[in-house]
Amino acid sequence: MSQVEDLARLGRAEAEAATAVLQRVLPPPLPPLFDASFVRSHLLYDEFVYRLTLAVAREIGLEAAIEEPGDVGEIAARAKLDARRALVPLDWILRELAARGALEETNGARYRARGDLPALDPAPVREEQVRQDPSCLPSYVVAETVARDYPAFLRGEIAGEEILFSPRRLRLWVDYFSNDNGLYAVNNRVGAAAFEQWLPREEGRVVELGGGLGSGALAVLERLEAAGRLGAIREYWFTEPVPAFLRRGQQALQSRYAALPGLAFGSVDMNRPFAEQGIAPGSLSVVYAVNTLHVAHDLELTLGEALRALEPGGRLVVSECVRPRPRQPIYAEFVFNLMETFRSPRLHPRYRPGGGFLTPEQWRDAVEAAGFADIRLLPDIARIREQVPDFFVAAVGASRPR
Repeated sequence: MSQVEDLARLGRAEAEAATAVLQRVLPPPLPPLFDASFVRSHLLYDEFVYRLTLAVAREIGLEAAIEEPGDVGEIAARAKLDARRALVPLDWILRELAARGALEETNGARYRARGDLPALDPAPVREEQVRQDPSCLPSYVVAETVARDYPAFLRGEIAGEEILFSPRRLRLWVDYFSNDNGLYAVNNRVGAAAFEQWLPREEGRVVELGGGLGSGALAVLERLEAAGRLGAIREYWFTEPVPAFLRRGQQALQSRYAALPGLAFGSVDMNRPFAEQGIAPGSLSVVYAVNTLHVAHDLELTLGEALRALEPGGRLVVSECVRPRPRQPIYAEFVFNLMETFRSPRLHPRYRPGGGFLTPEQWRDAVEAAGFADIRLLPDIARIREQVPDFFVAAVGASRPR
């Protein structure tokens, strides 16, 4: 059977099986977001990132470095990689390849070759995605772009932030962090559904942290508008610390909701006390964020500031990639492991043992330790992962005690 024929079938049966399960176990109103087309796109992109990872692994000489068993530090040294930058992304590469059976993990986080690494071309997967759903292509473009510079990053020749966020790359993120990107929009849609469910009924003040280019806020406001609940928001303060992103986000929101009273814009650094930045204690009904809090340098500080900013009974609502199980690789990490803020936060032995995404249990522990009550996840990934092991989108909600 040809590779093209294989790819035409890739993930179809698995997507249909997973979709059937998700339609049963997901609570309203989430099932329409996870139809068979989306699930297959998710599986295709997972395969695409795996193939890019294989290419990076071969280019950095990983095959020679894993001929003998070694831990991530030993393998990085054999491959002459930069010890300061490479350890976290290399650890992810090793776990990804081990999860796919391309190498062997022995004695807990020690790896060795099973033979030659597979040689798989990513391009046919991209072509199959075009046939399946071309709206997902911005995710492919970002991953391809990062893959080209990945070996230089691992060798310490270029900073990850330069690869990701140089001015010439702004267009990548405009397209990626968009509700037109089928693979990313689901994060915003799940967050918006949770926001609408958990929003207090009275008029309230909302601050969105790390709003990026505005797609999360647009999803929330569109959902509230469809539900006839825009009036439940007295003020929506959209914040973003990156000036270029803030300008773009402001333009997107003002062009769509110019007549919405209380729409405001500014810069808030979630790693500093909120009161110093104009957010008075007890002044908010909702603190909202989409794929933001996992890059807080000190999650304890950020959650504590969110708690203080909320009025009694006020809500924290964050939509996140949630790691189903400890050390389980997630394809978004291939890209975002290049960010120092992503891979190197302040650690906590219970709920922040490493950088990147948190498990459901770690989110609960972190939010509870900050003093929140009524902690919930939409959907319940801890239950779903037993039947769909790679489901990793959820909103985390909690309240400030009254």
